Amino acid sequence: MDKKSPIKITLTERDESVTITQWVYQTLRNAVMYGEILPGRVLTIRELAGILDVSPMPVREALRQLAAENALEIQGNRRVMVPKMTAMKFNELCEARIAIESHAAARALPYIDNDRLEQLRSLDSLIDQAQEEDNLSQISILNQNFHRSLYTANPHQVTLPLIESLWLQLGPFMRMATSELEEHYLVDRHNEAMSAIERRDAYALQMAIAADIREGIAFAGTPEMLHTFIENSGH
Repeated sequence: MDKKSPIKITLTERDESVTITQWVYQTLRNAVMYGEILPGRVLTIRELAGILDVSPMPVREALRQLAAENALEIQGNRRVMVPKMTAMKFNELCEARIAIESHAAARALPYIDNDRLEQLRSLDSLIDQAQEEDNLSQISILNQNFHRSLYTANPHQVTLPLIESLWLQLGPFMRMATSELEEHYLVDRHNEAMSAIERRDAYALQMAIAADIREGIAFAGTPEMLHTFIENSGH
């Protein structure tokens, strides 16, 4: 992609209880996770400070945290980029998602009540609407919200930070893949997951979540396709 292409980061109103540094960190973290900062796009601290309308200091601190989470890479010349991706790393991240999220879904199942199931149905309906409107940004956000809502039904779950770490590293690439969903994502796996929840079938729920993740990356179904995708992403 063009390394100087325009960038649009979703800004939310800062609550008074949240420091500027915390707000900057969360805003940039969401921007990476939702794919608003694409691979190959070179950023500077000054540019990000201008976009967020803050001084460079909280941006610098937020970037340090995100670099520690492998979400962004700070280069010696103060430029910021999404870390380089390889086919092996991509596959490892996706397989980790399948293993951890399948586990999280099964563990959440006993705690999913009718209210939570209605919440999942509502999110899935919004995803369908975003797909009809070809709203890639909303598809990414709503899909993560669907999965987050499912896993957090378990009040004892400890996996969400691990899951979000994987989303963070894959986010810039998954946003680019969203445009390929119509070609590869032929079965609504969210519907399968909700049907499994209604039947209290943990195995079927795990299979639906695994298929949902695997088909979401079907654009990179062979090493050749994945190599082409990563090359086109700017690395």
